[in-house]
Formats: sequence, C-alpha cells, structure tokens
Amino acid sequence: MGMEKITERQVMGEFYKRLSQDLGVAWVPGISNFFESDQASEEYAFLGQAPQMRPWVGGRNAKGFRENSFTIKNVHYETTIEILSRNLRRDKTGQAMIRIQEAVQRTDSHWAKLLTDLIVAGESTACYDGQYFFDTDHEEGDSGAQSNDISHTLASYPADKSGSTTAPSVEDLQIAFARAIGIIASFVDDQGEPMNENATSFTAMVPVSYMQAALQAAETPVQVSGAQNALVAMKQKFSIEVVPNVRLDVAGWTTKFAMFRTDAAIKALIRQEETAVKLNFAKWIGSEYEQDNDAVQVGVDAWRAVDYGYWQNACLMTLA
Repeated sequence: MGMEKITERQVMGEFYKRLSQDLGVAWVPGISNFFESDQASEEYAFLGQAPQMRPWVGGRNAKGFRENSFTIKNVHYETTIEILSRNLRRDKTGQAMIRIQEAVQRTDSHWAKLLTDLIVAGESTACYDGQYFFDTDHEEGDSGAQSNDISHTLASYPADKSGSTTAPSVEDLQIAFARAIGIIASFVDDQGEPMNENATSFTAMVPVSYMQAALQAAETPVQVSGAQNALVAMKQKFSIEVVPNVRLDVAGWTTKFAMFRTDAAIKALIRQEETAVKLNFAKWIGSEYEQDNDAVQVGVDAWRAVDYGYWQNACLMTLA
C-alpha cells in the first residue's frame, strides 16, 4: 500500500471501526461500574444501607444514612505511533495499518491494565471506608469487624489429588472457590443486614498458572471426599466465570486469586471517563512535522481513571 493511499480519513475510519468491534477485555464490565465525568474530578458519596423493617411500636423510627465519600481525579493518558515517511511510501503489506490496529488493541486493554493494577494494590491501598481494599478489619456501623483478605490452607489428599500453593489441584480450588463465595455471601451492611444473600454470579480472577485447575474446578462437581462431601456442585448453585489474568502473574501473584461478585448494582471497582478515546492527526502527512522529520505521528488520547467501589463484592484468597 503506497503512501498516497493512506489518508487521514482512512486511518480514522479503520481505527474507529476496530474500536467499535472490540469492546475490550470481556471481564471488565462484570467487576466494575462505568461512570461518565465532565470535570477534572468527581466526588462519590456512598450512603449506608436502609434500615430493616421492624414491628410498629410507638410510631415510626426514622433513621438517617451513614455517608462515606471519596474523589476520583481523571488522568490524561496517551499513546503515539511514529512511522517514517519512507516506510509509508514503501509499504506493500499494510504494515502501517497493522500498527494502527495494534493501537486499538492497546486502547481496548487499557481498562484491564488499570483495573488489574488496582486489584494488585488492594492489599496496601485504602478504599472508601479508610481501610485497605483487601483488609481484615473492615467495620461500618453495626457490621462488626469483617475480612475480605483471607487465607486457605490446602488439605491433604492422596498423591493423585495433591497440589501446592503455586500449582493447586482441582479439589484445592473447588474448596477455595466455595469458601471465597461463602465469605462474600456472609458480609453484612452498616445495619447488620446481609448485603449479598441473593448473589449468584461470580468471577474468579486467577493467575495463568492456575488456569487449567481453575477452569476444571468451576465446571465440574465437587469431588472431594470426607469432611468436604457436603459441598454441592457449585455450578448448580452459582455462575462462576474463571478469568486467567496474565497481569497477575507478572505482578507476582503465585499463591493467590481474587473472587468478585458480578451481579450487584454497585460493583467492586469503578471506571470513570471524562473524554473517550480520540485520534490526533496534528503530525500526519503534509504537516510541518513531517516536512522537518521525514516521519508522521498519530496519537491516541483519553482522560480516565479507576478506583475502588464496594469491597464487600470482592475477596482475596491466599493459599497456604
């Protein structure tokens, strides 16, 4: 494809066509809410829960809401591609367009990168209640102390079913998945009332090193004998999607995974966007930049941010 055929209109059309066809990494909407922004930052107020009904004794007993608030500041992100003019002119195999398509893929995966970084930092970064997102002592109102940062000691099995913390068996993960879901289901709100008693859909985000065992654990009935045989087939009760996330491996998650509730109105994480992804052609063919540098640039920009939502819809499980 010669240089004269690669126009700004063509590049823009290819970019936005690809962007509309690929909505990004599939797990992102399940564990995060998306909110639009129209300013540099947005303040979010999390109100406490409504009180439970009680017998009518002595008239109405109105109660206000506990309020927690936090601010999310938008960040300017960009990626820019530079192509030598001679490479555009000599391009016979569409390499320039392939680079543009790769820019779309990077754009689509950006939310996944931001959210994964947030998840990895959850043991040391505070959320709306002032505690770390994954912590052992969350407490609000009448909730009492609650933990969404727990550990699970692997059981002893016959040799053909044994596993390790870095390579757990199917049976290990079945019990660990069931326990993580049970922890999320047990959380109560600031009124002491259950928050997740109707939860049925979950995402287990695991390092790729857990992938094979995790997929089998979510798809097959519990096979563990002995004291654990009271567990029912999780698939019959819950929808569990396993998401292998290689970014967790890169971050050093070799002995842990995270479980998220995905059917809640307010999810565990928040995505915020002030301006959607857009292209910048200020340095394209015919520009002063091209004349001076014998190269062209096309840039991609967006203003966005991520932060923590409800810690009650997530649980970190460390295998020991």
